[in-house]
Amino acid sequence: MAFPFDQLVLVPDDIDLLRSPLAGHLSVETHVLGAFNPGLTRLPNGNLLMMVRIAEALRHPVVDGHVHTIRWEAIKDDARGRFAVDAWPLEQADTTDPRKFMLCGNSWKTMALTSLSWLLPVELSPDGRERIEIHYDKAIAPAFDFQCYGLEDARISKVGERWLMTTCSVSPERHATTLYSSTNGLDWTFEDIVLDHQNKDMLIFEDLIDNHYWAQTRPLGDLYFAYPPGSGWRAGPSINLALSPDTHFWKPYRKPGLRPHATTRATERMGGGTPPILTEAGWLSLWHGVEPKDVVGIYRTYWSILDRDDPSIVLHTENTPLLEANPAITHPIEHQMYLHDVVFTTGIAKHGDVYVVASGEGDLACRITHIPCSVFAIAPPT
Repeated sequence: MAFPFDQLVLVPDDIDLLRSPLAGHLSVETHVLGAFNPGLTRLPNGNLLMMVRIAEALRHPVVDGHVHTIRWEAIKDDARGRFAVDAWPLEQADTTDPRKFMLCGNSWKTMALTSLSWLLPVELSPDGRERIEIHYDKAIAPAFDFQCYGLEDARISKVGERWLMTTCSVSPERHATTLYSSTNGLDWTFEDIVLDHQNKDMLIFEDLIDNHYWAQTRPLGDLYFAYPPGSGWRAGPSINLALSPDTHFWKPYRKPGLRPHATTRATERMGGGTPPILTEAGWLSLWHGVEPKDVVGIYRTYWSILDRDDPSIVLHTENTPLLEANPAITHPIEHQMYLHDVVFTTGIAKHGDVYVVASGEGDLACRITHIPCSVFAIAPPT
């Protein structure tokens, strides 16, 4: 499907690592593995803000028979902490996936990352077409032991007069969801861990339902129970629901949310994309479906409309992908690409008669797409 505007607005070469939180900490060269998966919101001045994940990696991770990683650690009397490099024997590591390596010989699946991620606010014009300012002074870096391997994949919601941002914090302690808040969409305060280990892709609905905050979540695991023969559903990761009186304490909703259909492998694995926003028809939810292929799979963006009073009721799901990876727009940076067939949508904001949709393209760059509001038109419930 062709859209009125569909372009990359930020690529790795746009990032100045001399202004990175890691600058001056390491004696080895780093580079931007990706500037991608941007949360999106509208600022009080009318401009848009992307909160971009910067995956900063070692230029030469394999040296002297070891593969190396970057790690943040706390130090006494300095809240900023410091960044260090760890070495793992290469014969213990499976480096098939360029984003991570698996450590062999452990009782449980154990991995390490080839990069450390931090978050960078990038201000765009109201329609998202032009970059206005990169706010290096507002960058968010690891600050706690449970973030020692980085912060990933921000999602931003505005509920009332408060901006809420969920992020994935990565460490050996846990792979958890953390919450930040803001009164202006640009200056952020850490709140707390709000979802525990391997419960991520948390998307807070942009309004209350029955005086409660609601969110989509995506718990992971290595075991799923089978649906009965002939079921319309496929066992595997799904998009669940939770509600909270205060954004800190979340209760899982008893009914399922969005689940993978048994009739297609294109959405065999799925997870949340953009925070649900309210339309005349109900809650508009953009999410990703992953079709198995090679190591990573094919990531596409799909959409559903959820009931405004009970989001577990799915009023409509469009089975044709809304967005797929677009080789035409990544051609100028093809020399930097290490993944193909990946679009990961993470933000949405209305602008006139279009939705400005923000995505990570190829785990490498930030893509902005204008999608007419009419694309999501369905008959409102009676």
